[in-house]
Amino acid sequence: MASEEELFASVDALLDEEPQLPPPAERARLREAAGITQARLATALKTTTQSVKNWENGRSEPKPPRLDAYQRLLNGWAAKYPTRGAALAVTPAAVRSEPAASEAEAAEAPQALIVPAAGPARPVTQSAAASRRPAARKAAKPAVDPRFPHGPLAVLDADGSAYGVDGIVLECPATTVVELVEWTLRESGLGAPKLNRYGKDSDPLIVLTAAAAVKLGLPERLEGHEQRRSLRLPEDHPVVKQVAKAKWQLTQRGFGPWARIYRKAQGRERQCVQLAILSWDALDERSWPGVAEMEPADVARVLGVYAQRVITPRGSTAVSGLELMTALRPPTKPERDEETGNWVSGYNPGSLGTEPMDPAPPEATPEHPVVVQCGWTGGFLNEEAYQWVRSVDTLSDEECMLPYVVGLDLNTAFLAAAARLAVGLSAPDHFVGPKFNPKIPGSWLVDLSHIELDPRLPSPFTPDGTRPTGPAWYQTHAVAYAQELGYDVHPIEAYLRRETGAYLDPWHDRLKNAYVDTLADLGVTKDLSDAEFLAAMERHKQADPALAAVLAAIKATVKGGVGKLRERPQGKHYKEGERWPALERPTWRPDIRAAVISKARVNMHRKLNNMAKLTGLYPLAVLSDCVVYPSPGSSPLDFLPYTASGKIQPGGFRLGPTPGLAKLEGVQSMLWAVDLMEQGLNPARHIKGGDAVLDEGE
Repeated sequence: MASEEELFASVDALLDEEPQLPPPAERARLREAAGITQARLATALKTTTQSVKNWENGRSEPKPPRLDAYQRLLNGWAAKYPTRGAALAVTPAAVRSEPAASEAEAAEAPQALIVPAAGPARPVTQSAAASRRPAARKAAKPAVDPRFPHGPLAVLDADGSAYGVDGIVLECPATTVVELVEWTLRESGLGAPKLNRYGKDSDPLIVLTAAAAVKLGLPERLEGHEQRRSLRLPEDHPVVKQVAKAKWQLTQRGFGPWARIYRKAQGRERQCVQLAILSWDALDERSWPGVAEMEPADVARVLGVYAQRVITPRGSTAVSGLELMTALRPPTKPERDEETGNWVSGYNPGSLGTEPMDPAPPEATPEHPVVVQCGWTGGFLNEEAYQWVRSVDTLSDEECMLPYVVGLDLNTAFLAAAARLAVGLSAPDHFVGPKFNPKIPGSWLVDLSHIELDPRLPSPFTPDGTRPTGPAWYQTHAVAYAQELGYDVHPIEAYLRRETGAYLDPWHDRLKNAYVDTLADLGVTKDLSDAEFLAAMERHKQADPALAAVLAAIKATVKGGVGKLRERPQGKHYKEGERWPALERPTWRPDIRAAVISKARVNMHRKLNNMAKLTGLYPLAVLSDCVVYPSPGSSPLDFLPYTASGKIQPGGFRLGPTPGLAKLEGVQSMLWAVDLMEQGLNPARHIKGGDAVLDEGE
């Protein structure tokens, strides 16, 4: 009997054999060239005028047998009315221009494009666009999905120009938020296809400049005593009233920096638009450095590359990181009901399902209802990133004589830890006196205080690097590492999950590719030597600030997405023991967060241990994914373990652009580092900038 994958492959092959229609704008051109109205064409094909409009603006496609008839008609018109490439502008929906007669003519051709709300593109001269648009434009690429010919998003300015990806500019006539939403859904051609066949298409994103926000009746800034990103428009604000009067709805987050405006879906058609207001700090400076101050076209470029490689932003990078998990592992899939023969929504194996799952008490936070209601006093998992400073008493004279300290930062260490990571997919079960099994994800109560390690290295079992003092809860990777070091472990009790899977694998793969590809665009490629790699990393941010911002956003998506798995309650009115909104998500999974961090910390300690064996060098401090070493020179090349042939020895730190490999984070003097250590301060924090925790907020 054929498997589901084989059947889907066969069906996909049949779909690929369907007639290929020209892009939507070309369909309209051919009809107009023939002098046929949309109504007359609809009558001939025995459909509605609205359907023809949808075919010509890319919102839908005809189905057989109408598809074949439409294809035949368009082929006939194409033979009669061939494209005259020199007279037409290039649009993402229809790349049809012929090559310029000479390079000089190509250089003189207008670069900026205005695509009206309906109809073909018309070129504008560079002088008309120069004040807000870059001087050079690349020709737009063909749209991958004909339903979304103009890409995933646009940045709207006050003059009605909506800047999209690949240099396209749309004319938006909207003067109110309601008009903007309706224009976006009906005429803009914005959106992005789903990332998984069982998932949902990404809703279009409209980013508003400060001037555009004011034009639409919104305040230029949101002011208040709280963080601006947590502020919302009051419910009696005129714009909020307009939205409600037009039968649109806002999510529970209200009208804030990231506002979602929607109506209930009609059939399979979603009706939802995501708004982001730049002047309300929608793009946090830490995650999107410098982007909020860029010109609209450049903002569109940054967000467009991110949307293409990661996901169309849905909020902060933390929110987008979490949304990406669900987009790649949808909770449901269609399946046939054996009794009725109808298609129904069923569980998608490997996903987290549709219902939230309470954690085991030691995996929860102290304010969680599971803990408060049962009066749990048995302790909690403490799987956090390293914040360790070596005792000054353990420094040797030889180490103190070295002139430099060098910080090595692991590229997206938490992303590397997510690769092939088995996590629990079912509810936790309680066991007393279980035999340890390193293949079962869960939380183990075990005493590791007897493990004796070199005091010049941090303990792999605690975030502050101190030796455990008695029984404590550990995630599976920490206990497995104790076995790897040669020690017996005898768990007292455990909370384990019977169903497991590599839930984060597609998330890891997509973000890894996004990170590596973006670095490569900045000149940091895998084929560089270590010296060339360090030189490329030194200048990569200046090579292209827009792509450098994309890279920063990808890194923030990793850390923020992992942090969101254990989002804590927010707001001064929260009372301990109450449920908070994040608990209603199937992705509120502190055990998965603990697994990622535990594996990353173990990976770090393994490298530290191997480095000590290979070079005799011991770190001065570790902060999250940054480790500081004393060094005879100002480069990691001066102390990393290379063979006589120039190859790096396996087991320790290696340089490179791949997640999990190291790069130079900073250089300081040894005396400076010792002075900080004597004050109880972490040198890595000052080299790296203090990013030690995984963001659990927005």
